[in-house]
Amino acid sequence: MSTRETILRATLKVIGEQGVAGLTNRRIVADAGVSLGTLTYHFPSQTELLRQAMLLFAAEETAKLTAVAEAHRAEDLSLEEAAALVQQVIEQLPFGTDEIAPHELFLQAGRDPELRDATQRCFAAYDELALTVLRALNVPSPERLAAPVVALIAGLQLRRLATGTQHTPAAESLMMLVRGAMS
Repeated sequence: MSTRETILRATLKVIGEQGVAGLTNRRIVADAGVSLGTLTYHFPSQTELLRQAMLLFAAEETAKLTAVAEAHRAEDLSLEEAAALVQQVIEQLPFGTDEIAPHELFLQAGRDPELRDATQRCFAAYDELALTVLRALNVPSPERLAAPVVALIAGLQLRRLATGTQHTPAAESLMMLVRGAMS
């Protein structure tokens, strides 16, 4: 792993544990095992550090979820099977600080317009993945449903993180949304 990536992973870890407000250069260098000079060499501003951390997260998340979609693309899944697969993927996601960091970054992007391009890329990747699944299910006008599907899943994940429990299974919610759009 490169020094740059080590710093980014330490940044995501700190954000997950302490939030963006708890992100200090001292904490990052301690977790990354690098010097302060190395940190500032690679990331001259905290905004750039946060932006690159979000882009790293987005790239990895996209690759992981795309691999799942590709593995099941040829299976000709029914809506119920696709929804169950989404539920399974969600249940396998980490439930802790690794999951909290992206939400912290999304919120920070609401405060800092310089981070919005990175979060837009992240959500564009989620939308594209949702679009791929919706097309495979032959949902009419999948373009208009992709963003609501992403919002539904993100909202359920946020609720799961905030409450520690899963009140409404994602599969059930997803099927209701897609069936409503198809009627």
